Amino acid sequence: FLKLECLQPIRSFKLRGAYNAMAKAGKAALSEGVWTCSAGNMAQGVAWSARALDVPCTVYVPVTAPRTKIEAVKRYGGKVVELPVDDWVAIFRDRKRDDAKGVFIHPYSDPDVMAGNGVIGLEILEDLPDVDAVVVPWGGGGLLCGIASAFKANGSAAKLYASEVNTGAPLGPSLEAGEPVTVPYAPNFVDGIGTPFVNREMFELAQQLVDGSFIVTPEAAASAIRLVLERNRVVPEGASGTAVAAALAGSAGPGKIVCVISGGNIDFKTLITILSGGTPA
Repeated sequence: FLKLECLQPIRSFKLRGAYNAMAKAGKAALSEGVWTCSAGNMAQGVAWSARALDVPCTVYVPVTAPRTKIEAVKRYGGKVVELPVDDWVAIFRDRKRDDAKGVFIHPYSDPDVMAGNGVIGLEILEDLPDVDAVVVPWGGGGLLCGIASAFKANGSAAKLYASEVNTGAPLGPSLEAGEPVTVPYAPNFVDGIGTPFVNREMFELAQQLVDGSFIVTPEAAASAIRLVLERNRVVPEGASGTAVAAALAGSAGPGKIVCVISGGNIDFKTLITILSGGTPA
């Protein structure tokens, strides 16, 4: 089964958490605006929400961010600031930026963001109460931890698994080691996930809520994207492909498996390469 978050107005689940966090903060608190750091989807979620709430918005993106996502942020009225990858990654950990103004919306490590994401879990349980397992792309953990919290609160016995790409997969090794570890990281077309580390607070949540992590290759993710396009006529992005690839490999076990298609904002050139049978860089 596929949970199609790619059908949201910004073609990503990130709208749920971004809007929830900003709406709860209130317009008075947002008078100086909002800002976030994102490879593209949370940037769009914050920019879309800022336009809806009529407040200024700035997003910090890595220089490797897909042009498709950057242009979407600009269409929603957000200001885009491109940074070297290392400087961008540091914001996730430090939660600050000297030139940033307004309220910071963390892309994943924020209770209100995770609560917004958790509604996905409620919707899955409403439509498929006897689900056996859910596979969710792991970028920072806000999506999976939000969904898992909803499942646990409702007494579901379903397993909750992360999917990662092997070019930046810190959760699996961290769970195995019992503490956050740093892993090698290389940017690639699976741009919505993949980092060198797990934030400690997210790791502690994952230890309580997550049943394991499956690590797949970019090649497997690309193959899964082709299959979803062929069979369902749905366009998933790279991160979503990792969830489908893990499920197709049997990693999540038998039964009713839900793959969260977290987004569909894939660059056209990347998509053409995948549809031609290749794996983008």
